Amino acid sequence: MAAAESPNNTPVVQLSRVSKSFGEVKAVHDISFEIYRGEFFSMLGPSGCGKTTTLRLLAGFEQPDEDGGEVRLLGQVVNKKRPYERHVAMVFQNYALFPHLSVERNVAFGLEQRKTPRPEIAERVRRALDMVRLEPSLFSRRMPGQLSGGQRQRVALARALILEPAILLLDEPLGAIDLKLRKEMQLELKALNKELGTTFVYVTHDQEEALTMSDRIAVMDNARVAQLGTPAEIYENPRTAFVAKFIGESNFFEGQARRQGPHWELEWPYGGSARIPDHPRLQPGKPARIAVRPEWMDVWAPEDVPPGENAVAGTIQDVIYLGETMHVLVLVPHVGTVTVAVRNEGQLIKPLRWKRGDAAAVAWLPEDCQILEDGQ
Repeated sequence: MAAAESPNNTPVVQLSRVSKSFGEVKAVHDISFEIYRGEFFSMLGPSGCGKTTTLRLLAGFEQPDEDGGEVRLLGQVVNKKRPYERHVAMVFQNYALFPHLSVERNVAFGLEQRKTPRPEIAERVRRALDMVRLEPSLFSRRMPGQLSGGQRQRVALARALILEPAILLLDEPLGAIDLKLRKEMQLELKALNKELGTTFVYVTHDQEEALTMSDRIAVMDNARVAQLGTPAEIYENPRTAFVAKFIGESNFFEGQARRQGPHWELEWPYGGSARIPDHPRLQPGKPARIAVRPEWMDVWAPEDVPPGENAVAGTIQDVIYLGETMHVLVLVPHVGTVTVAVRNEGQLIKPLRWKRGDAAAVAWLPEDCQILEDGQ
């Protein structure tokens, strides 16, 4: 959400034109954004895009280039501050637990370093373990080697939360656990964020994970922020082809924009056209590119396409069973394979009518076209 839409529009993280180089390589290049108090903010992107380097810049494990902008935490410039001076805690991808210390001692470690009184440590350890759903009487004395991956992840989270940080940094903490537990932990992390009011800054390459948990997402590509917005904004209005491809699946169509009365159309170079929404990026006679999500499309017999919908004709290439949905692949001349996602209503009782080689048309509503920047 933008600052004006945030329930608390106090920025606790501010990056202003921040850059970080390793030799000749720009790992982070001129990025700027703010994160608000209590937000669950995710940095999402492929390997090497700069998201983990950005997190390390916030943590203090890396410093920006000399002329590489400002990092502000809680209103203070922290470019030169050490990690322990920053009021942040971090949960690492590999958890970084001490194998020779019990769960209790691992969680207490930060408080011991701060010389916190022992009675207070014991009570705060108990509360921290309760918070991450680990029963203290069962788990306090166990060693990390006696825990499952999910339990180790919870210990690492408790160790960070016990310090009561203003900002919690999480570097792909769910990557090493199985799918079912990962989905459960996504919901638990989101609930903890809301319950504690702590600002979570989360790094992931998993699109579904980011969409599930985040208030806002910064999609990163090639050391820059490609797009910043809510999950709905990122998914339903991607700015570039990269964002449209990386978040979910998309079908792409290219042509020339033209004005047709009060409406815009995309004229295909191979003949025909499609109605598209009005958009400030469109210029008459200039190339344009659109993306359409597979779930916003339908497959019809060519003669049955509903009036008012855009359509391209082709032949059924394959039907792929995915459980909740079916993907119908339609080979369209001059375009290639177009993927249509349809709800699985039970293939044993109500099987899809389509089979390989059938003539078919892919159709979608004009308002479901996503206009991409610069026809890219």
